[in-house]
Amino acid sequence: MAEILKAALYGIVEGITEWLPVSSTGHMILLEEILPMDVSQEFWNMFLVVVQLGAILAVVLMFWKKIFPFRLKERQKVDWKIMSLWGKIVAACLPAAVVGVLFDDWLEEHLYNYWVVSVMLIVVGIVFLIVENRNKGARPVIRRTDDLTYKAALLIGLFQLVAAVFPGTSRSGATIIGALMIGVSRTAAAEFTFYLAIPVMFGASFLKLLGFGLAFTGQELGILLTGMAVSFLVSVFVIRFLMGYIKKHDFKVFGWYRIALGAAVLLYFGVFAA
Repeated sequence: MAEILKAALYGIVEGITEWLPVSSTGHMILLEEILPMDVSQEFWNMFLVVVQLGAILAVVLMFWKKIFPFRLKERQKVDWKIMSLWGKIVAACLPAAVVGVLFDDWLEEHLYNYWVVSVMLIVVGIVFLIVENRNKGARPVIRRTDDLTYKAALLIGLFQLVAAVFPGTSRSGATIIGALMIGVSRTAAAEFTFYLAIPVMFGASFLKLLGFGLAFTGQELGILLTGMAVSFLVSVFVIRFLMGYIKKHDFKVFGWYRIALGAAVLLYFGVFAA
């Protein structure tokens, strides 16, 4: 029961931090330092990724009409604008996908620790403040996801690659920063970030499940399903909050939060846990 409750807590953290640009993986790694699960290292490595499937399913549900291109009951069976959007999503995901497949184990072994997470929390937080100050008063060049070009999508994908390499960067944070830097509106940047998560997380989860195998114990299955279910429910509320928030506010508050959290973690592990 204790591990199920921990899984629910991890699901809450995942559901909140997957969509806010504050690094879900970073928060999960830090939480594991403080409240570790009594599971094998192999299961934990898989859980850290696959629990995100719950959050991704929330995006699929909430944006279904914008991402599902087939209209079986209409005369025009395929929405080609949505098909074009998926082409841009795939183009943006390619850099991170290639690096993830080739170097996932090495990156996990050498970079998934609180030092890297803390530094990247601070660095990306500072970048958020710089980009938002630079963009203050500027009018977006690209206001909707439909207006994204393949070049713009690929550039955003290169920023996503940074998050694939350095935990604590935040996949959503990196892609939003990249989008803002090339003139995408905050709303379109956040929305496109949600879409990018679908193939990235489904692909990463598939590889992790394949590597772990399907020989779950009853406890392991309960932990995984609990984490996924909670992250799904929390994600629904967080996505709605974020889309409403950025219509009237910028991302600076998340930049300051990242800096404060990164500094606090460095202080805690560098001094008190020494």
